Amino acid sequence: MTREQTCNKHSEHMHRTSRRADATPHAASLIEGLRDIGYSLDTAISDIIDNSITAGARQIRIITEACIDKPLIAIIDDGEGMTEDELIAAMRPGSRSPLANRDEPDLGRFGLGLKSASFSQCRRLTVVSRKDGKTSAAVWDLDDVAERNEWKVQLPDDFAGIPEVGQLGARGTLVLWQELDRLTGGVSHNTAKRAEIINRRISETEWHLRLVFHRFTEDTKLLRILLNGRPLRPLDPFARKNHATISDPEEKLALGRGEVAIQSFTLPHHRQMSKADWEDIAGPDGHLKSQGFYLYRGRRLILYGTWFGLCRQSELTKLCRVRIDIPNSMDADWKIDVKKSSAQLPPVVRDRLRKVIERIQDGSKRTYRKRGQKLVDHERLPMWNRSQAEGQIRYRPNTGHPAFADFAEHLPPDLRRGFFNCIALVGASLPIESLHADMAGAAEQIVPDRVDEDTLTQAVKATLSVLLAARKDIKEIMALMKDVDPFRSAWEDTQRIVAATIESKEDE
Repeated sequence: MTREQTCNKHSEHMHRTSRRADATPHAASLIEGLRDIGYSLDTAISDIIDNSITAGARQIRIITEACIDKPLIAIIDDGEGMTEDELIAAMRPGSRSPLANRDEPDLGRFGLGLKSASFSQCRRLTVVSRKDGKTSAAVWDLDDVAERNEWKVQLPDDFAGIPEVGQLGARGTLVLWQELDRLTGGVSHNTAKRAEIINRRISETEWHLRLVFHRFTEDTKLLRILLNGRPLRPLDPFARKNHATISDPEEKLALGRGEVAIQSFTLPHHRQMSKADWEDIAGPDGHLKSQGFYLYRGRRLILYGTWFGLCRQSELTKLCRVRIDIPNSMDADWKIDVKKSSAQLPPVVRDRLRKVIERIQDGSKRTYRKRGQKLVDHERLPMWNRSQAEGQIRYRPNTGHPAFADFAEHLPPDLRRGFFNCIALVGASLPIESLHADMAGAAEQIVPDRVDEDTLTQAVKATLSVLLAARKDIKEIMALMKDVDPFRSAWEDTQRIVAATIESKEDE
């Protein structure tokens, strides 16, 4: 007899002889456990919005009341709504198996989202739904469950006292959160402080919602999300409308449960975007933490800002972002969690993404290195020279720069040596550690120091004199000067000084 046959025989024997005992979980204990799955406010609200989108909603309104005695959050949609039986089923924890096939627009996963997301933020969940002219309501009150220890929802017959119920249209669903014990951080008696905490958390959630659902809200005919009456603008993490964004052709990878689509993008350098757009697309964690893969399930963003362990986040690759689209039929392969905020790469996809990373990293590095090369190109008269030898990179002040050379020519010989020694000392004391820390944290915040009018005039005239003597025309001279500091950062003043200098030479 084989080992497999032995195991099967043993299993059959246990099945015939074993007894069974009721192991139904205690309602009071398990429902409290559902509160600690790990939702944050933004992921919790996102889960409720998923249900609204699945129900065909075209408009979703989020209403917050923070300055009242009993703060609340309401999410109201104009989807197809639910009958009372459908509502009771939706209020049941684990209302649908994660193994069941779902329609393509279905953003659900375990049948837990409505309950676990809501319980993570509040102790009282009320859902009111209207369908075919009939209105139904159901309530999970955790204090009531704790007292009765029963898996039973309340079904109120009178809806008049339910906050925001008047906002429901001819059809749709209201999800109401009350008793926001988790959201207030334990502050219960200081109304002003409590309101401040709630409003701050809601403000932080706004950016998350703009990002997660941007592919839905980019077409306002498809979906509009309003926060306290204000439409949320979509936030495209790939800046596709910026002409300087580089995108590669989309790749398709056919797997057993569906097709994976992969497309990589290289964001523009921060000087090619407005400051507001650059900061907006970076988000609260900054560009360094936002690089990497952006995983979408049914066009809904699941996970972002990770390389899945395939490479390290670095300053030179922070412009790299890769969009991955998967259908909801691949949840098990990607190990999508209850909160729809984490995933793992299937092995076959991991191998393909390694090659994608190699290609897009080269593009991002070129964007920075090309710009850096301009700053040290000897044809452009940089203030600093870059040298690389034996695995080390050094930056030294360019003592041949016209501003230095011209000044040195006017010095007596005994002072000239001391002048160049001072310049060399400046180069040798470059604060490398501080620069490295700043570049790694917020490179776009590092700006050149401004010089006064007299210093700029001296540098412009000296540089102009050398370039004119080299028989370069004024258009070429202006192009060369515009790429290096201090001229680039004070370009209007530089243009004015050049024009005045040229005019003065012509008068002579």
